[in-house]
Amino acid sequence: MIKTRLLLCCLLLSTTAFSQQRYEPNWSSIDSRPVPAWFEDAKFGIFIHWGVFSVPAWAPTDASVYEKYAEWYWWRLLDPKAQTYQNFNDYHNRTYGKDFKYQDFVKGFTCEMFEPKAWAEVLKGSGAKYVVLTSKHHEGFTLWPSAQAWNWNAVDVGPHRDLAGDLSKAVKEAGLRMGYYYSLYEWFNPLYKSDVKKYVDEHMMPQMKDLVTRYEPDIFWTDGEWEHPSETWKSTEFLAWLYNESPVKNEVVVNDRWGKETRSVHGGIYTTEYDLVHDQGSAGKKIEHPWEECRGIGGSFGYNRNEDLSHYSSSKELIRILVDKVARGGNLLLNIGPTADGRIPVIMQQRLHDMGQWLGVNGEAIYGTRAWSKSPAITKETKVFFTQKGKDLYVICTSFPDKAIVVNDVKKPSKVALLGFRGSVSTSGSGKGLTINPPQVTPANNPCDHAWVFKLENAL
Repeated sequence: MIKTRLLLCCLLLSTTAFSQQRYEPNWSSIDSRPVPAWFEDAKFGIFIHWGVFSVPAWAPTDASVYEKYAEWYWWRLLDPKAQTYQNFNDYHNRTYGKDFKYQDFVKGFTCEMFEPKAWAEVLKGSGAKYVVLTSKHHEGFTLWPSAQAWNWNAVDVGPHRDLAGDLSKAVKEAGLRMGYYYSLYEWFNPLYKSDVKKYVDEHMMPQMKDLVTRYEPDIFWTDGEWEHPSETWKSTEFLAWLYNESPVKNEVVVNDRWGKETRSVHGGIYTTEYDLVHDQGSAGKKIEHPWEECRGIGGSFGYNRNEDLSHYSSSKELIRILVDKVARGGNLLLNIGPTADGRIPVIMQQRLHDMGQWLGVNGEAIYGTRAWSKSPAITKETKVFFTQKGKDLYVICTSFPDKAIVVNDVKKPSKVALLGFRGSVSTSGSGKGLTINPPQVTPANNPCDHAWVFKLENAL
């Protein structure tokens, strides 16, 4: 009883100290705020790109990475410098006619099949611990009734429904954390094009604060920062408000996209995208800061009707991606792109289901773990990954080993087990080296598909 009371007192003191810290509107102060611990423990989240761009839902599949993004449809139509400018215009003029304006697509953003509770079940079944929805992409269309987006939001036009609010309620009721993606800039907003300062003060700032106070998100994930430095966006002013005054000041997680100089330098978690290398890109590296990789199941974030099976990662590939990111100390934010009528495409549901099945067996090697400090360097050819939790080490094999596995720099474990397997696992060796002899696994006793995990208890 005494120990329990002491623990509760410590937790209360810790929470109080965290909440009493006051942050100033400068990067030195803002960067001193720790990333809330829940994020690094969660490891796996689902990104959702959904908006007016989900109506044309088209992009070429043979272009460079960024040019494959279907959510950039409007911009690609009007940017003659874009590599795919002609592709988009040829498709658009052939399909809709050259006089058909992008704004007219909103009539097709009907969302009549959107069932928030059903979505939440799919998302929870994936094993993800948090969700990040595009509240507003670069097109400026908001999925909530934003006063700053009059007649260009999902309540005034299109589905006539608070999509952000409905999904947030369902996701939180399912026990997951809910977050929002928010684009700082808007491609064709007249105020942004004419007076950035006025846009920030009268449009962006009140819009962001409304989103936070209305839905109390666990994550505020910004983007579209690259045209201006953070000073222009008044990013530190907003973050000081978020950390000091907002209803989510203690638990909210933010990313690093707050100005053209901030990625992998300032903010909260660092972000990579399709494993592209930024200042401290993730490819093959362990980043010494909380970080997250975002990517789609296919080549696009927004739903792309032009993609076929060959453009989608398999369940095996997605599980390897998750393992790779977690073994290097990061999280995976895996994107789905719903359709304009409000469905999660079946192929995406199937991939999420498979990941959930795998995590149901092997989740303890993912959730709450950290990168093993003595892990060998990770490359594209790596087949054996390591995570650790306390004194336990997890050895994750993306192919079932056909020979013994040698693990160096560990103590003799108190127990070695293959997660989900009822039989025993034999080992040999002493001192700092340990040899794991894989058991005989058959279709009848195989614990999972795609990747297998050996747990070494008290090996560190």
